[in-house]
Amino acid sequence: MMTIASTVKRWLLAAVGLSLLAAAASAGAEGRTPLPVVPKAKGDQCVEDPGYMRRHHMELLMHQRDDTLRRGIRTTRYSLKHCLSCHVPSVEEKKVEFGSNEHFCSSCHNYAAVRIDCFECHATQPSGTTAASE
Repeated sequence: MMTIASTVKRWLLAAVGLSLLAAAASAGAEGRTPLPVVPKAKGDQCVEDPGYMRRHHMELLMHQRDDTLRRGIRTTRYSLKHCLSCHVPSVEEKKVEFGSNEHFCSSCHNYAAVRIDCFECHATQPSGTTAASE
């Protein structure tokens, strides 16, 4: 007998499969899968090279979390709040829903089918003040 959890898993797998098929169908004549559209950041330069950040941002955020929560060391260089201040418009600028492809984090995480749990505790977009000015 199927449980509710297994039914939900089947529906999710089906939805992901259909999404992949839709992406493949819209890939164009080259047969390449389209890349996510990443919203442009506000700042002039990221704290690290963009390629490095794409591959290692989670490690940097986890290290920052460990330093902050476990050691009491608070810096802004790799803080989630600092990232959001450049990569996501403030509420006053434009309301961007987390989960939509307009949200900086969601644009790639939706594409890669990776669950983000940062925003269960943290704000999904900055207020009018930025972490850089604090």
